[in-house]
Amino acid sequence: MSVDLDWLEATARQFEPRVRRWATPGQMAQALDHRTVQTGALDLIDQALVGLVNLPDGRLIISMPPQEGKSQRGSRRFPLWALETNPDLRIAITSYEAGVARRWGRAIRDDIALHTEELGLSVREDLSAQHEWQLDGHEGGVYTAGVGGALTGRPVDLAVIDDPIKDREQADSPVYRERGWKWWTEAVAARLAACGRGVLILTRWHHDDLAGRLIGAEDGHLWRVINIPGQADHRPEKGETDPLGRAPGEFMDSARGRSTAQWEAIRVRSGSRTWASLYQGRPTPDTGNLFPRDGWARYDRPLWVERADGSRVIPELNTELDAELVQSWDFTFKDTKASDYVVGQVWLRRGVQTFLLDQVRRRMSFSDSCQAMRDMTARWPQAAAKLVEDKANGPAIINALASQIGGIIAVEPEGSKYSRAVAVSPFVEAQNIHLPDPVAVEGCAWVSELTEEAADFPGGSHDDTVDAFSQANHRLLLVPMRDESVHDVEDIMDEGDTVELSWAIGY
Repeated sequence: MSVDLDWLEATARQFEPRVRRWATPGQMAQALDHRTVQTGALDLIDQALVGLVNLPDGRLIISMPPQEGKSQRGSRRFPLWALETNPDLRIAITSYEAGVARRWGRAIRDDIALHTEELGLSVREDLSAQHEWQLDGHEGGVYTAGVGGALTGRPVDLAVIDDPIKDREQADSPVYRERGWKWWTEAVAARLAACGRGVLILTRWHHDDLAGRLIGAEDGHLWRVINIPGQADHRPEKGETDPLGRAPGEFMDSARGRSTAQWEAIRVRSGSRTWASLYQGRPTPDTGNLFPRDGWARYDRPLWVERADGSRVIPELNTELDAELVQSWDFTFKDTKASDYVVGQVWLRRGVQTFLLDQVRRRMSFSDSCQAMRDMTARWPQAAAKLVEDKANGPAIINALASQIGGIIAVEPEGSKYSRAVAVSPFVEAQNIHLPDPVAVEGCAWVSELTEEAADFPGGSHDDTVDAFSQANHRLLLVPMRDESVHDVEDIMDEGDTVELSWAIGY
């Protein structure tokens, strides 16, 4: 019975008028840390968070580009501000994995230890773990968990969900999206106490992510949505307004100090799909047109000279300082009607432009596959590097031909097929990747095999040409970008603002 009375008293105290030392989480953050940068976007987030705690059963979704301070404000400063206002609040902080959420719990705990006098708060010595701690003399505290993790049996007054999706690969997985939704409905929402509040802070990856499902649910109207696009894209002629009062096309004032030129570079590098989702907060359904049929750059004359023996050479290749020629292979052994295809491609790179010069795509046996690589090597003698995916059947090919063909490089794939294709898609959109015009360049009718497969990707029945294409262009375009990167990720990222770094910086 005493437990019930304690709970009733704690609940009653939540509605008692309190004097707030700082009007907003941002004001508190600036008082505790003079390095805090306050932007118009963070002002707007502050207003929304203050409104949330003043509204019983409040629901809030905050979407903003990565690395602009939303996680620091929403998952660190806001819970601390809320506890300073009401030290009896029981707060749960969650993220895509327990370790990320635990870091926020530790940061808030450490802030209290550092600013005990200013805050008038202290943490119980006997309950002070990173993942779970309680305020001395009060019911309030913080508990952390990852998506799918268990929450304690006691009610939660404030649930903060920060980036339930880690990256593009998870976002594009129906399994991960369903996992996040089930966890919200069965774990988080079920633990919210009477008058409990919930806030979801995220970078949008997919239209069917947790934010999309919450908005589309039967009670979706209960959620207030604050979406701050990196670039104002409203249409005044239709009565639309920008949340920051910007003119159409104006970029946001960046907490990271990004200039207009830097925003423009991010927009071009990201590609339309990633820019729309991560930076504008408006993900569109994936309709399978990652590579539209008419979206490829074309070249209309042979870039090679064919010699009498049937081999082809690039005359200027050895004189160009920034050019290379490679083969890229995707192997399978079965040559039945139902099996995948063996695909071999030849790619030329000149600076930041690549050109598909040749392709073979057939169902082949093991011996036929080996012979196809010998033939391609004889046909393109200048292609020093031969890229072979080092998984499935690739190692057997490498072992069989290593003593016959020089320059065979085993490539360890990173991420899913889809994530690798997404990584190179901005180069297609930017017209950096060129295919032969099958009408103008004789003997290149095979190019339709790639364009058709790519247009159907990832929902098509075959993706072998896309695998070979993405493998080659990773090597030719992304690896040089990665090698030139000098950014320290820890210095530029807001801890908790997750982004798929593997492609964002060129991996």
